[in-house]
Amino acid sequence: MPSMWAVLETRQKAAAVQVKQLEDELERVRAALADAEEVHRRRVIGLEQYLEALAEEEAPVHVTGEVSRRKPVGPRRAVPHRRHATDVQELSPDYQALMAAAADAGGDGLGARRAAVVLGWDSASASPVEGARARLKRLVERGWLVEKKPGRFTLPLSEQEPGAGRPGGGS
Repeated sequence: MPSMWAVLETRQKAAAVQVKQLEDELERVRAALADAEEVHRRRVIGLEQYLEALAEEEAPVHVTGEVSRRKPVGPRRAVPHRRHATDVQELSPDYQALMAAAADAGGDGLGARRAAVVLGWDSASASPVEGARARLKRLVERGWLVEKKPGRFTLPLSEQEPGAGRPGGGS
């Protein structure tokens, strides 16, 4: 008959092996989840770009050195580059709401989850949050916002309230 010590030691070793197996499985699942989330993020962005291209086809902008002041038809509009727009009012209502939320967030910046809430979307699901992130990234690409910290979107320093930046313009 094995001693109590041997029985306990055998059980402990079996538990350690099970923990190691579960940790390995957890790591595999986390890696698969990260890969799936990246694919999903790309597809959300691709769909947004496709819909934006469709909206641009329906309301073409003629480039003649001056930006057309004609408002595109429908709820979706292309986001004009900041240097071609005179005011936030030229953005669609959703983008105006994101700009207002970024201004309210101040130096902390606006995150994608909060942006989804601002847009009236379900912030508990990945898809709406990624859609909101894509819109924030589009505002960065067009010069309306900056992303100094990953995932935190703020107004460019020149548009923030006086005193929002560091004295002397340091970063």
